[in-house]
Amino acid sequence: MQFGLFFELSVPRPFTGDAERRVFANALEQARVADDLGFDGLWVVEHHFLEEYSHSSAPELFLTACAMQTKRIRLGHGAVVCVPQMNHPVRVAERAATLDILSGGRLEFGTARSSTWTELGGFQVNPDDTKKTWDEYVRVLPKMWTQERFAYEGVSFSMPERAIVPKPLQKPHPPLWVTVTSPGTELDAADRGIGCLGVAAASYAEQERRTKEYRRRIKLCDPVGAVNDRVATLNFLYCHSDPTQAAATGLLMLGIFSLLNAHLLSTREAYPTRAYQSLGNLAPRPSSDEGSPGDRRAVPEGIAIGDPAQIVAAVKRWESVGVDSINFIVNAAEIVPQHQVLESLRLFASAVMPVFR
Repeated sequence: MQFGLFFELSVPRPFTGDAERRVFANALEQARVADDLGFDGLWVVEHHFLEEYSHSSAPELFLTACAMQTKRIRLGHGAVVCVPQMNHPVRVAERAATLDILSGGRLEFGTARSSTWTELGGFQVNPDDTKKTWDEYVRVLPKMWTQERFAYEGVSFSMPERAIVPKPLQKPHPPLWVTVTSPGTELDAADRGIGCLGVAAASYAEQERRTKEYRRRIKLCDPVGAVNDRVATLNFLYCHSDPTQAAATGLLMLGIFSLLNAHLLSTREAYPTRAYQSLGNLAPRPSSDEGSPGDRRAVPEGIAIGDPAQIVAAVKRWESVGVDSINFIVNAAEIVPQHQVLESLRLFASAVMPVFR
């Protein structure tokens, strides 16, 4: 089992220069501490126009800063939006290769097609085209990284023969992933031989169902490049020796994230398209057991909020359903003071991680 951090870079209002700087500075400190503690990866999203929820519109720059301040931890795009109006595929290939070189071959390359109308509409993207362009990107990027010269005539772009440089340090190329927010995308990943990067919380049963079918289908895949058969899931982390304090702080963070998430305008809510059948970016909500609305809510199933023993039990369940790695959101809109975030990471690393090494 591997463990990583997952950054949204959410910024609370008011959007002052100091507020923006503090969020990025705190995230970079968390990256350095995670590297020192033995965490396996850092993932950062790409989003545009999503006020408060995510100010991570240039993830390649944030990951480059992480590369310069860490030594061994893997650096993940979680993920590059494969839409030509946002990212031309040649520029995607060039930036990724450069980051792989600068990081000493530590890049994990996730792909996505965006799920909110705020983003797609802002770039005047036709949602019916995003699945097609994503499929094209994941097929051409490995060729750009491995072929000495490349030419292409396609749907989202065409180009005459050119040498796309530099080439990635990792051979044949950095591992490919696709973000999974709704059922079915894990099948797209399996059929193409790429990793399944969960970016929306799922129940144990749902994750087990997805993972089982993913494992079956990827054995029969027609790979677009080097096969990456790993499964990652998204979670939330707040580890404290006192389970009551852990729940109080962790559920506050989870609640703020869920509130910001609820403000997003999903594509299917605004645009009549069959390309987006399910709402993406769904956040877990505290358990709604019977009782007074004012009663304290329980931690949702599988969420890593609690004392070390509780978190070990949750991780063991994720391990039992076939998950290879868990990526944790550790804060939301800076609701948890930075020193508490770092204390949580240190306790998790000392009391939980050794159980799975």
